[in-house]
Amino acid sequence: MDKKGHVLNALLLAIGVGYVLEPSGDVSTFVAIAEVSLPLVLGALFPDVDTAFGKHRKTLHNLPILGIALAYPYFFGNLNFVWAGILSHYVLDMLGSKRGIALFYPFWSEEFGSPTGVTTTSKYADVVTIVVTLLEVAVFAAFVHLLPQYLPPGLELSGLGMIGGQ
Repeated sequence: MDKKGHVLNALLLAIGVGYVLEPSGDVSTFVAIAEVSLPLVLGALFPDVDTAFGKHRKTLHNLPILGIALAYPYFFGNLNFVWAGILSHYVLDMLGSKRGIALFYPFWSEEFGSPTGVTTTSKYADVVTIVVTLLEVAVFAAFVHLLPQYLPPGLELSGLGMIGGQ
C-alpha cells in the first residue's frame, strides 16, 4: 500500500477502535477516537521511514520492530497505540499488496504476503484497504470484549481508564 492507503487505514481504524472502546456514540466516543488517532497514524506511517534508508519492506517492516513498539508502553509508559498502527501497516502490506513484507528481517529476508493483494495503482486498492481495516477492527473488538487478558500492557486512554475493565 502507499501512504494514502496507510493513512486511510489508520483513520478508519481510529474511528473503529474509538467505537469499540466507547460505543456510546457521545462525547466519550469522540474523545477515544481523538486519543487513538495520532498514535495510530504515526504508527501506520513509521514503517515506511525505511524508504529513506535501509531496505524498504525489510528494515522497519518486521517483528523485532513491532516488539520494540509493543514494549514502549510497558517500559516507558508512552507511545500507547503506536504499536497498533505499526501492526496495521504490516497487515495491510501483507494482505493488501502484491509484494508482502520481511517479517523476520534481519534474520531472514523472505517476504511474506497474500494472494489477496493488489497493486497500489489498482482501482481496488481503497476497497482492499477498507476490507482489511474492517477485519482489524473486528479482531480488536474480539480482544477487547472477549479476550482482554491477551492484550498487551499499557493500553490506557487517559480519559477512559483501562481497556477491558483491567
